[in-house]
Amino acid sequence: MIYPTGKAVWAAAAGAIPAFLIALALPHVWYLGLLWICAMLAFLAVDAAAGRGRASLSASLMAPPRVGVGGRFTVHVAASLGQRVRMLQARVGHDQRVEPVGRTGGVLPANGGTLDLEFTARRRGIASFDRVWLRWNGPFGLTWNQVVLPMDRKVAVLPDVRSARDEAITLLQRSALADGHAQRRAGQGREFEALKDYQPGMGRRMIDWKRSARHGKLLAREFRIEENNNIVLAIDSGRLMCEPVDGVPKVDRAVTAALLSAFIALKGGDLVSLFSFDATPRVSSGAVRGSPSFTMIQKRAAEIDYSGEETNFTLALTTLAAKLDRRSLVIVFTDFVDPISAELMLRTVGRLAERHLVLFMLMKDVELETLADMQPAKPEDVARAVTAGGLLRERQVVIGRLRLLGAHVIEADHQRLGPALVERYIQLKEENLL
Repeated sequence: MIYPTGKAVWAAAAGAIPAFLIALALPHVWYLGLLWICAMLAFLAVDAAAGRGRASLSASLMAPPRVGVGGRFTVHVAASLGQRVRMLQARVGHDQRVEPVGRTGGVLPANGGTLDLEFTARRRGIASFDRVWLRWNGPFGLTWNQVVLPMDRKVAVLPDVRSARDEAITLLQRSALADGHAQRRAGQGREFEALKDYQPGMGRRMIDWKRSARHGKLLAREFRIEENNNIVLAIDSGRLMCEPVDGVPKVDRAVTAALLSAFIALKGGDLVSLFSFDATPRVSSGAVRGSPSFTMIQKRAAEIDYSGEETNFTLALTTLAAKLDRRSLVIVFTDFVDPISAELMLRTVGRLAERHLVLFMLMKDVELETLADMQPAKPEDVARAVTAGGLLRERQVVIGRLRLLGAHVIEADHQRLGPALVERYIQLKEENLL
């Protein structure tokens, strides 16, 4: 695209006004104004032609591969025209997950440096920088030459789990699982660890009678909690989970809790995989092991997008069950309104719980609880409180049916979702239920 600069507009106006006045005063030299206009058009054409050089145009955009929500990062824009220009300007295009700090473009340094632009990550997901606008002057400064170059730079905006991670590590240290070492407690776990001298107070089932007879003293078996368990984090990203709780969508809070539990499980030696779904399965990562794999889990969690579709539990959980070739702990982050909408989910959970250990993570409905407990001041408040109380009772009916099917259910406050899940995960390992 080529268009005149402000300098060209002012020059044309400055020449057109005197030419118009001369034409009024001296009608026989009216052609002077026409000559001025033709001269300006000629200068514009020459300036535009001399300033093109698009064949040698190149540009690049560099950004960090990942950043936390609320974090600030720098995008570096570099461009080269292959010829000396008076001014080269650049502007980047981005989506709504990031927000510029001040500006989205500027003038590139004349010495061939880069243009540094500051952005703030505002929303979890995969932020995209998809294009760069470039424009430069011709040699006379009368025209702008502008092009749009497509880019494909992605930045994974990840949840910030630092504060919750510190609390989870404290829980691990309390349970003697810190730094991924196996928990060694007498009588707990199923994996044989070692033999030790029998001490008063130990259970008789721990005594190894054959080895005790061979050594002439009582020896007890020491066990440790089994590692290498398969943990599946299944996150519902459908319409109900995209509703906000205290200003943050439920799915974002679920992702934060899932990442927290993944961090703990990987340090504990277990296998972790991530699975998300709404109307259809969306994200499915393979099972990974070891603390270094947490970065990959974070990146896949950033791919979980917001959806306005109704959740299809039958398709999602059936697809998930087909992927599991061994007994697993399936942690489902979801929400429901009433028994009717949860009926298909209950049928599928019953089949899934026959082989796997299923744990449902639910957030307390603070809005309904507030309406149900609010002191009524008007007749409308009474009706509102009765309706909210009925919905809460129906929710408890669904939770009761889930427990009858053999599933574990945690209904926690949205601010304690992650720590509550970590506590239950450690408890399940200690009870050898995985």
